[in-house]
Amino acid sequence: MRKTLYRSRNRVVFGICQGLADHFDLSVVWIRLGLVAISLFSGIFPFPIFYAIAAFIIKEEPLRQERPATEDYYEEDYFETNVSARTLSLRRLKNRFDSIESRIRRMENYVTNKSYDWERRFNSGQ
Repeated sequence: MRKTLYRSRNRVVFGICQGLADHFDLSVVWIRLGLVAISLFSGIFPFPIFYAIAAFIIKEEPLRQERPATEDYYEEDYFETNVSARTLSLRRLKNRFDSIESRIRRMENYVTNKSYDWERRFNSGQ
């Protein structure tokens, strides 16, 4: 399986060196030393231009690449809520509270209904 080249999120400057190190399974120190050596031998001026172009061309590493296997629903929901994008998490949280609110309203309607009161009185023997 071939790895895709991404800019690293653990970055110093744009994450290009860390992304190259992750892609080729090398130490980031060797990549940085190699890029410094190339920039010194080729002249310092073209290096920042190529580095900036690479920063715009190479995509940033996704938030999560591997999802841990969880069997428990609540652990999976917690994982999804905390790893997903902020807006998605807020939307999921709003939907959960809306669902709880509608359940509470149905319970309140049932308990405050006159037929519930009569049924309770009939079953208790009053």
